[in-house]
Amino acid sequence: MTFIPNIIFAILLFLGIFFFRKNILFVKRNILLGKAIDRYDQPSKRWANMFKIALGQSKMVNRPIAGILHIMVYIGFIIINIELIEIVLDGLLGTHRVFAPYMGKAYNWLIASFEILAALVLVSVVLFWLRRNAYKIKRFWKPEMEGWPKKDADYILYFEIVLMTLFLSMNATDSLLQELGNPQYFQAGFFPVSQSMTPLFSSFSAPTLVVLERSFWWLHISGILIFLNYLYYSKHLHILLAFPNTYFQNLAPKGAFKNNETVTKEVKLMLDPNATPYATRVEETAVDKFGACDVTDLNWIQLMNAYTCTECGRCTDECPANQTGKLLSPRKIMMDTRDRLEEVGNNINKYGNHQHDNKQLLGDYITKEELWACTSCNACVETCPIGIDPLSIIMDMRQFLVMEQSAAPSDLNNMMSNIENNGAPWPFSNQDRMLWASEN
Repeated sequence: MTFIPNIIFAILLFLGIFFFRKNILFVKRNILLGKAIDRYDQPSKRWANMFKIALGQSKMVNRPIAGILHIMVYIGFIIINIELIEIVLDGLLGTHRVFAPYMGKAYNWLIASFEILAALVLVSVVLFWLRRNAYKIKRFWKPEMEGWPKKDADYILYFEIVLMTLFLSMNATDSLLQELGNPQYFQAGFFPVSQSMTPLFSSFSAPTLVVLERSFWWLHISGILIFLNYLYYSKHLHILLAFPNTYFQNLAPKGAFKNNETVTKEVKLMLDPNATPYATRVEETAVDKFGACDVTDLNWIQLMNAYTCTECGRCTDECPANQTGKLLSPRKIMMDTRDRLEEVGNNINKYGNHQHDNKQLLGDYITKEELWACTSCNACVETCPIGIDPLSIIMDMRQFLVMEQSAAPSDLNNMMSNIENNGAPWPFSNQDRMLWASEN
């Protein structure tokens, strides 16, 4: 009978990891629906980027209040979850604080640091909630944040509050049982924060305290496993994807756009005096489609960007088009791309392959007006704390509009016609360019 809790815990742990792995494989499958792209150059610079931006949180502190609070939650949550190793071993082996006998006094300081960090996480999360829901910072109340995105952000904050409270409550009842000399709870750990919570439980008998401590322990580990599997449905996938996302981000200078290789080949052929004018080069130049109109036309890094988006809204906050009241929101571009990718993924799950659903990213999710509002200034790319590039998606979709549908705005069409006919964007013949000089 004494092994039943261990068996139950092992089953719970297995199910949690099984469903987490299943969901992560869905994410990986969806990301790899994108086109191939080579981002394996300059590995040393890419590793440096990842450690500096994803691990070091270097771009978060560009906005000091949110940055410092995020760093406290980030460090606290990661370090506190080191104790998860001990919790898992205790659950599987039926032990209590299995590391304590081997670490001596260092264990006391370790538990004390966990508690202090847990308190800092609680304070930071409460302040985050107040910023979102009481102070109502404008970027969290944009139209694209209505409904699930708003709820998701709050659910995560509630999750973190509950997990940290359960952790501290578990320690508070544990310390009381240690003081009472319960044989299952030997002296181990130092509890500077949870000691302040002991008056809440000091009136309970030892058997009741054991029930409470075990209940907090089970709820804490169950909550972590639930949180782990909730990540798939949440913007908080960035906890995992921020690392590969920063590693594979574009290292080219901001504003350096890559030419379409097929168009470049055609131009070179036209400029080559030795080229045969009517030579058939279909095998070299033919492409299925110029630009992108759906998620499968984007490359896999762009799709990973969509899954990595934290919906923090810094990109939209910095976007000059959005600031002047235009429809464009770079955050919405990423959210729409992720939503459409999920829709395509669910379609594949249902039918075994992607069945045409009479929908696409362009038009059904992202409008032409949004795309043409972009000034291509790169402000969204520069400000993103984890290296996401909404501009690349916008430019690929613009290329589709221009080269596949001839659907550029009239002013842009006029400019391109003038360049073709006059060699300049203005509606004047190149023969008349110097007329202004004769007037002086």
